[in-house]
Amino acid sequence: MNYKNRIISPSATLLEALKQMDAIDRKLLIVLQEEAFIGLLSAGDIQRAIIANYPMETEVRGVLRQNIRVGKPEDSIEQIREIMKAFRMELFPVVNNEGKIERLYIWEDVFLGVEKRQQEQFSLPVVIMAGGYGTRLRPLTYVLPKPLIPIGKMTMLEEIFERFGSHGCSDFFISVNYKSELIEFYLKSQNLPFNLNFFKEEKPLGTAGSLTLLRDRIKDTFFVNNCDILIEDDYAEMLRYHKEHQNEITLIAVLKTYPIPYGTVETGDNGVLTSLKEKPELTFKINSGMYLLEPHLLNEIPIDEFFHITHLIEKVKGRGGNVGVYPVSQGSWKDMGDWEEYLGLIGR
Repeated sequence: MNYKNRIISPSATLLEALKQMDAIDRKLLIVLQEEAFIGLLSAGDIQRAIIANYPMETEVRGVLRQNIRVGKPEDSIEQIREIMKAFRMELFPVVNNEGKIERLYIWEDVFLGVEKRQQEQFSLPVVIMAGGYGTRLRPLTYVLPKPLIPIGKMTMLEEIFERFGSHGCSDFFISVNYKSELIEFYLKSQNLPFNLNFFKEEKPLGTAGSLTLLRDRIKDTFFVNNCDILIEDDYAEMLRYHKEHQNEITLIAVLKTYPIPYGTVETGDNGVLTSLKEKPELTFKINSGMYLLEPHLLNEIPIDEFFHITHLIEKVKGRGGNVGVYPVSQGSWKDMGDWEEYLGLIGR
């Protein structure tokens, strides 16, 4: 049983925890103080802390949940399987009377690949903005439209369908323009298990202008996803945050970290040194290109005008509406419209 790469100290920072999750491509860490089991830290725990404005330097111990499910040494494998299945648990620690992990069960090992861990289900419309020219990926996009550029055995669009489909979404509305006939022909020929609805802007209308074409077609909360970004995260948690905070728009933001290769200083009056930091890292929230919107907003977008989704956000904020920001880690976000990111995804 090797789970060393999942172990984190309670004194580690939230930023260090996110980096570790990205490095091992897992969303759940085991918190140990020496050998004593302290708790489990999920990506959701960190996201809730960030939403609550905890600084990234906050120690892990400060955001741990008090009540988590753990097993007892006498629990049978059948009991453990049922608990893991009922709560869709990625891993399940068995803790003995001394407070140490005696055994650790991981979904893939318990179910041996026979049963995939199911995502929380919901069924909402998904709008994919696929009308751009893909200028960052030229000359490839002179031949293929960006949404059909392959990633392994699937295209960019199919990768997006797969992620939303795993949550139960089946209704997709695809905004097309450049090489629209090729996009429609290809997707219709694949016999995908989704309802695909195409709508075309006759001229460039910005990142939100074409949404007016959906005024009479979408009646529920819906996702908007740029066709060149992939996000590996829990979409149900995004939806829960959106609903609980009664947001009209929720912007999915990426926590992007930039290391400063020098020591930095801060000063006060008369140039007196107040702090000195050696090679700090700065973390910013950047717009990922994925959103949740309420359907009434379709009526607030001007018809047949160039209009970005940032204009819509400013409009909602201007009248006092709620615009929320849901954070995801840097490693959860793939910008497939960037050459370096794309080459990394396909293994060069």
